[in-house]
Amino acid sequence: MNGVDAWGFATDRPGTAQDARARTPGPSAEPGHAPSTTAPDTARRAPARPAPGSTDHEPRRTARAALTRILEPGDETAGRWVREMGPVALWRRLSDPDAPPPPGASPAKTEGLRLRAARARPAADLDAVAALGGRFICPGDDEWPGQLDDLGDARPLGLWVRGTANLRLWALRSVAVVGARACTDYGAHLATTLGADLADRGWTVVSGAAYGVDGAAHRGALAATGATIAVLASGVDYAYPRGHTELLGRIAEQGLVVAELPPGDHPTRSRFIQRNRVIAALTRGTVVVEAELRSGSLVTARRALALGRFTMGIPGPVTSSLSAGVHQLLRDEAAVVTGADEVIELVGSIGDLAPGRPGPTLTRDLLDPVATRVLEALPARGGADTGRLAEEAGTPREATQGKLFELLSLGFVQRCGDRWELARRAE
Repeated sequence: MNGVDAWGFATDRPGTAQDARARTPGPSAEPGHAPSTTAPDTARRAPARPAPGSTDHEPRRTARAALTRILEPGDETAGRWVREMGPVALWRRLSDPDAPPPPGASPAKTEGLRLRAARARPAADLDAVAALGGRFICPGDDEWPGQLDDLGDARPLGLWVRGTANLRLWALRSVAVVGARACTDYGAHLATTLGADLADRGWTVVSGAAYGVDGAAHRGALAATGATIAVLASGVDYAYPRGHTELLGRIAEQGLVVAELPPGDHPTRSRFIQRNRVIAALTRGTVVVEAELRSGSLVTARRALALGRFTMGIPGPVTSSLSAGVHQLLRDEAAVVTGADEVIELVGSIGDLAPGRPGPTLTRDLLDPVATRVLEALPARGGADTGRLAEEAGTPREATQGKLFELLSLGFVQRCGDRWELARRAE
């Protein structure tokens, strides 16, 4: 049977769990969790010597890092265990075959989790992300985005991050741009333009780095030398899709790459769905650019709605199946937007109003009301004298005469003897 290290976690060294527990200090309490009553809280003051080549990590961070390899993202039952027991105590139960299972865990689930726990090497994972220039952030850290706590027990156990920017600060002014993978040229153009315009106005563009709309939004933000965050359904060092390896490298240099899964872990269908909840919770609003009726981007939008975030959609051709999902969303509670200004008007602060978008100004628009009435009194064909026009316009004859000469100088009318008629001119 595997032994247990100085923190009470499974190792490859032989030994008995009973002997290990006899020499192991209890775990430190996490904020909001009661400390263990089995041993004094000396873990932080007297950490065990790390294995050769590894880094000395605090037990809470190490435990959460281990749990990201053991538990599936979004598992609310596991989230409740972490909340009630604390991450250190939960890892001890899962890594020690002789320990009682977590409350309410079935034998089958406990066995599966313990198989994963036996393979967990959190110190190696933490060292691996550090070698990439990244880090692992946990709830309670200064960099932790507090809005993720809105997910309740489905909150991430922690986030693996590549990039130098502060995730919490960038997420304060962030918008998710999501949509179809097999998008049209119309959708790709909209996503690229929206990403660039949002980044140019100081907003962080968040997406999932997938093909189609996601990649276009990231590229738009990068082209504007702005901030962008890619939230992955794999480890931060696992480029998926493979075709976006270079793009993810650029995002890691200029922005941030974020994942719930530890380094090297691969994506699955369920992990893509759970990744979407992080995108929805992390940002102040979600914009959908092209989506079919069954689309993962609609999952993100509806999760954002449930979390009280702004949800927006950009309409497309009614004949396009790739716009059908967006239109269905717009019929419910989403807001119609057509550009970055309208997005910021919704998600921004007071005073971030979109500018008006008037049509082109014509010379006729600049006429005063009396001149407009006189001009409208002129017949479409033929002409009329001044007296007749005064009657039609309801204006005194002298005023009508003056406005007719004004309209003549502006090129609206022409004079034929004592009659006036419309000039044959183009606006």
